[in-house]
Amino acid sequence: MSDSLPAGWVKEPLCVFASTEPNSFVDGPFGSDLKVSDYTEDGIRILQLQNLGDGHFINENVKYTSKLKAASLSRCLVKPGDLLIAKMADPLARACIVPDNVEQGLIVADLIKLRLDRRHDSTFIAASINGAEFRREAERLSTGTTRTRISLSTLKRIHLKAPSAPDEQKKIGDIIRTLDEAIEQTEALIAKMQQVKAGLMHDLFIRGVTPDGCLRPSREQAPDLYKESPLGWIPKEWNCLPVDQLLAKTACPMRSGPFGSALLKDELVEEGIPLLGIDNIFVERFAPRFHRFVTERKFQELSRYSVFPRDVIITIMGTVGRCCVVPNGITKALSSKHIWTMTFDTELVIPELVCWQLNHAHWVKDWFARHSQGAVMEAIQSSTLRTLRLPIPPIEEQKKILDRYLSANQVVENEEKIVSKLSRQKNGLMHDLLSGRVQANPGEAQ
Repeated sequence: MSDSLPAGWVKEPLCVFASTEPNSFVDGPFGSDLKVSDYTEDGIRILQLQNLGDGHFINENVKYTSKLKAASLSRCLVKPGDLLIAKMADPLARACIVPDNVEQGLIVADLIKLRLDRRHDSTFIAASINGAEFRREAERLSTGTTRTRISLSTLKRIHLKAPSAPDEQKKIGDIIRTLDEAIEQTEALIAKMQQVKAGLMHDLFIRGVTPDGCLRPSREQAPDLYKESPLGWIPKEWNCLPVDQLLAKTACPMRSGPFGSALLKDELVEEGIPLLGIDNIFVERFAPRFHRFVTERKFQELSRYSVFPRDVIITIMGTVGRCCVVPNGITKALSSKHIWTMTFDTELVIPELVCWQLNHAHWVKDWFARHSQGAVMEAIQSSTLRTLRLPIPPIEEQKKILDRYLSANQVVENEEKIVSKLSRQKNGLMHDLLSGRVQANPGEAQ
């Protein structure tokens, strides 16, 4: 035992923490023992690598197999409270707890089941497996180059630190659970708020607002207030215009590039003017994380691809159609060939409202789907974007819609700040609690 261990703590191989029941620490069946042909529409849930988040269960990608097939692989069955551990990255050896809503599950070959001895707290052990010290050791002992993996036998030998007293483990687990529950509840509230916001924005772009800022009566209530358009019924005062007619009267209001030899990889530098890419663009959010730069001289040479504050940028490749507005703080940047950058005439249209439509409006999604080459859109062509029609209220009405939009955003952002604060609080406590440097006090999570 290391002298650096706190009093009352032990450092033991992970296998020591497993239950003495048979098949308490096993991996999933060989691929040949559980094939796609064994999948069924209902029965016993199959738990896959995609269901295992870093410390949380991802309840998506639901697949089943028959009870008969599951019974033949009974050693690989899990129940609520068991731990799932990933053999493969990313990250390697991440762990989560099987939730209560998965009554029974069958793990696949890339997962490991760990059923703990009842003396141990599952939240504490899962957090310790996901901790920096255990993960570093797992990565050191992993194999493979393209995608690293770790075997069950290797994982069993990795040492984990824990209080020997079950009550102390539980105290730490209680703190983590309290913080996790607060984060989950706030995230659920954010999801509901996003739904409310989506409903509001849909109404605002279908009905608009009256001069006093209230929603205009619906067409069913007041048909004389509406007219037909290529997008359906819209308020009489509105226009239905293609993007091409909304762009600023500048030399290059819609641009993508540079392409080919105009900007070579070896011309990128470690600092300078940012070259934007798809990793800067999220739904309604610009991420100012810059990894690619050009010199001032190269920027001047490629100035036709400049990006300006309040430009609307949308991804062409990767996650196609993700869109945001460039914030005011970005004074110098270059577009790239993976995104479209659009400068709009702000006397005709408010960029934030264009952005919302490109991300969420069903008429935009329908238009893109109509112009896709297959089931999945691989890229957005210039002609597709330029001819996309949008409902355009008078600019004063747009300003009132923008006010409602920004108010709804603020409500969501306030809750997101709470989640960030709770996450920082949790991260700050975790290192000290999992190392034994600080004694657990459940009141810390309040």
